Amino acid sequence: MPDPRPTALPAFLERTGVPRHVAIVMDGSGRWAQRKGLARTEGHGAGEVSLVDTTYGALSLGLKALTVFAFSTENWRRPVDEVRYLMNFNRGLLERRQHELHADGVRIVFSGRRDWRVPKGVLSRMDEAAELTKKNTRLTLNIAFNYGGRAEIVDAVRELVTDKVPAKKIDEKTIKERLYHPELPDPDLVIRTSGEYRISNFLLWEMAYAELVFTEVLWPDFRREDLFAAVGEYQRRDRRFGGVDE
Repeated sequence: MPDPRPTALPAFLERTGVPRHVAIVMDGSGRWAQRKGLARTEGHGAGEVSLVDTTYGALSLGLKALTVFAFSTENWRRPVDEVRYLMNFNRGLLERRQHELHADGVRIVFSGRRDWRVPKGVLSRMDEAAELTKKNTRLTLNIAFNYGGRAEIVDAVRELVTDKVPAKKIDEKTIKERLYHPELPDPDLVIRTSGEYRISNFLLWEMAYAELVFTEVLWPDFRREDLFAAVGEYQRRDRRFGGVDE
């Protein structure tokens, strides 16, 4: 188990150019397990170490928010045994880690639909973690669970209709206000592990101007050093937001 405490940043990182919000598609757990001759579920279990170590890396960086893609609206299509494992695993992860993260000032929130497919025991643990950590301010750990970027936008539009917002009043601000967590800054950097080059319905609205970094590292092997390397890549890029350099 890696040391869970925050560590000094490597010399190649500039302290003044750290992103506020990093989002990660935690991909490759099943392939990691299969390459080792293990059941796919073993890869998901190994990813817990990666999540904790990366979260402490985010604390070391001074990030305001870290969003991780834990379970998508499309993941329900996976084998029943794997889905059941993921439900129980995520509930157990919160039971094991919420007090540790709370002690280090991490606020835990969740993005996604709370529909009939999510077991009540999982929802209860989610609520417990959110309530326990709601006053923490060092870092917001946003867990995207039963999440889809298109679903989030649909839900925001439904709220606009429910609120009877006139068409002329609908703009980016009114939509942003109805996303799952409008208080979070948009991600500056989105990382996808395992060598896949897709967005996969993740934070479609929020990542409009995010830098994308793809790494060959499978999620169970990902550590804070890989996070630091991705932030280093982010710092080397020229972000113009549609403008030009003078």
